[in-house]
Amino acid sequence: MYLVTLPSVAGRQLPFFLAAEEWIATHMPADKSYFFAWQVAPTVICGRNQDIAAEVDLDFCREHGIEVWRRKSGGGAVYADGNNIMFSYVGPRTSVQDAFGIYTSKVVAALRSLGLDATASGRNDICIGNRKVAGNAFMQAADRNIVHGTMLFDADTAAMSQALTPARAKLESNKVKSVPARITTVRRHRPGLTLGQFMECVISHVCDNGTISIPAAALPEIEAIERTYRRREFLMDGKIHSGRQTGRIHSAGTVNPCVTICDGIIQDVRIEGDFFCGDQLAHTLATLRGMPPDITHIRKIFGEETLIAGLSNDTLARIIAEAAG
Repeated sequence: MYLVTLPSVAGRQLPFFLAAEEWIATHMPADKSYFFAWQVAPTVICGRNQDIAAEVDLDFCREHGIEVWRRKSGGGAVYADGNNIMFSYVGPRTSVQDAFGIYTSKVVAALRSLGLDATASGRNDICIGNRKVAGNAFMQAADRNIVHGTMLFDADTAAMSQALTPARAKLESNKVKSVPARITTVRRHRPGLTLGQFMECVISHVCDNGTISIPAAALPEIEAIERTYRRREFLMDGKIHSGRQTGRIHSAGTVNPCVTICDGIIQDVRIEGDFFCGDQLAHTLATLRGMPPDITHIRKIFGEETLIAGLSNDTLARIIAEAAG
């Protein structure tokens, strides 16, 4: 895996770094893997399929200068600031599970080399002991995998707990009452370790093929991608149209169908939550428009390729049919 350095990163906001991931996926050789680390000012990052108003205390964020953005990957909302580090991995296309496995195994090895009891946990987390130290999300772009996540070197738990307002079902599934109660930090376990030393350790375990620098000439292309994250239509895309909440499914995450019906015909279908999926889900849901909400027809449209990681297409068809009813 190659370490990537980016040009002109000072003062950049989160959309720039997400755009850089997409640029790497579309412009760098597809048979190789790439990694880079970055930091942002206080920011909440919501998943592609989430309702921002339900996941974030927007008033608190406005009052305290905390930025709120949406990413194109699935998963849940996270809080980032100068206390933690964001990691990005771009590699050849595989399944969601394999993409997480390739990336998290390297990060876990780095943490364990520091004497930490680190393990990959659940769908997409990395834990020290029984507490989460990193959460990761997945998307596909240009037939490549992108995995990115937040590594809690340290944490402003007060700001985090105020900014994030996750659904009660998600907290109960982790047997905790608040976001800070289920996390830990690297610094808590290794108080004498500096951020620079930690990054050197991670890079030495994750990157073994040298360094590649993205040229400044690529900045206009990266910034053009960045603008797609800044569109109001994209940021507010999480509005619920109609339907009912399904809740949390252990193997997949929160899955909430939003189905609009008119005269017994499907007008629109959206699935909101912190699950992981490829681009195929949106394309497939679009083909349901104009159909009756019949589970047999829905299941036939879905085909055999899994649309949501950890959830069978049979179950997904049932969830949508029930929400439409």
